[in-house]
Amino acid sequence: MTIADQVTGSTIAGTADAKSAGRSLRAAAPAMTLPAIGERELRLDLFRGLALWLIFIDHLPPSLLTWFTIRNYGFSDATEIFIFISGYTAAFVYGRAMLESGVVIATARILRRVWQIYVAHVFLFTIFLAEISYVATSFENPLYTEEMGIMDFLKQPDVTIVQALLLRFRPVNMDVLPLYIVLMLALPLILWSMKWKPDVTLGLSVVLYAVTWEYDLYFSAYPNGFWAFNPLAWQLLFVFGAWCALGGARRMSRILASPVTMWISIAYLVAAFYVTLTWYVPQLSHLMPKRLEQWMYPIDKTDLDVLRFTHFLALAALTVRFLPRDWPGLRSPWLRPLILCGQHSLEIFCLGIFLAFAGHFVLAEVSGGPVMHALISLSGILIMWAVAWVISWYKRVADKSGSKTKSAIGSADMAGGG
Repeated sequence: MTIADQVTGSTIAGTADAKSAGRSLRAAAPAMTLPAIGERELRLDLFRGLALWLIFIDHLPPSLLTWFTIRNYGFSDATEIFIFISGYTAAFVYGRAMLESGVVIATARILRRVWQIYVAHVFLFTIFLAEISYVATSFENPLYTEEMGIMDFLKQPDVTIVQALLLRFRPVNMDVLPLYIVLMLALPLILWSMKWKPDVTLGLSVVLYAVTWEYDLYFSAYPNGFWAFNPLAWQLLFVFGAWCALGGARRMSRILASPVTMWISIAYLVAAFYVTLTWYVPQLSHLMPKRLEQWMYPIDKTDLDVLRFTHFLALAALTVRFLPRDWPGLRSPWLRPLILCGQHSLEIFCLGIFLAFAGHFVLAEVSGGPVMHALISLSGILIMWAVAWVISWYKRVADKSGSKTKSAIGSADMAGGG
């Protein structure tokens, strides 16, 4: 029950007292509304875990399992899932803190979470560099350092480390956490604005997205170039997730339940699938109108192309429609590994980056056959599941005394894992 639900029905509808009471209560109630505290939203954990698995597989060299990732069947991929859910869960947890404890306390909690993610990124950066350097030296193969983008570190380690601490230097596959750090730093302003006017906040996010495209705004990277994920563009997906968490999804319920929305989403997904099919089957490319190709390509991931964003919206609309919150399958043991990984996403994401390079090394040095590809992919997923289970067990059993003192408003896990 939301704040708006709580004020409904307190007086008899249609009376003067009801009208005046309704006006006063609407004036007192904040624009930002949150659902009542209850069980975890397992759908978010499920799809965040799925996104982590897909990111791990996509970071490996192409293999048989690569064809099971969504990037081969449409414009968007697992990154959109991860960023949207991160925005949704962060707003749910810290939005409640802002309503109950105020802006200062909520901001302090958000900054503490940002620091945790930043420390995790620095730790991952250090381990990742050590892993690549050790492999390149031990097997006398300097191509690893060039392929993973750490050649500049070996040439100028002092300058590169400073740039890495400023999030401007990142090896290959280490672009998501810096994006998440920047978005979380903006979260206090986003929540404060949504506490005032949620729809206006989303509108301003759209304006920033459009301005970014119009004037080619970007974050510069070291030693040259720009961020692989432009925060000025990807903020739209993060803010949209926060907007949905703070009442937007409830207000859109009629639109999402409409058969028209369903068929539009299906038609768009089918069209996107056909377009991606032309990438892998050249014989079909002549069926694509040239004007459409000129308008559509390139489908930019760095600046979150609108085709990618709408593709994700279509997937989300169908998911909400056909996968209700109380679906019994969410309690199935078969989905438990995904949900566990989603509940500890920060640790599992970092582990996935480490395992992806390890798998890349094994495939390059030992064997690159389809059987080995499948074995590496499945082994990595099993390791991620096992580590998530150990973390969950530790928090449930070994840290039981600490869990009793946790606030009912949520934990950092819900705001991005960890």
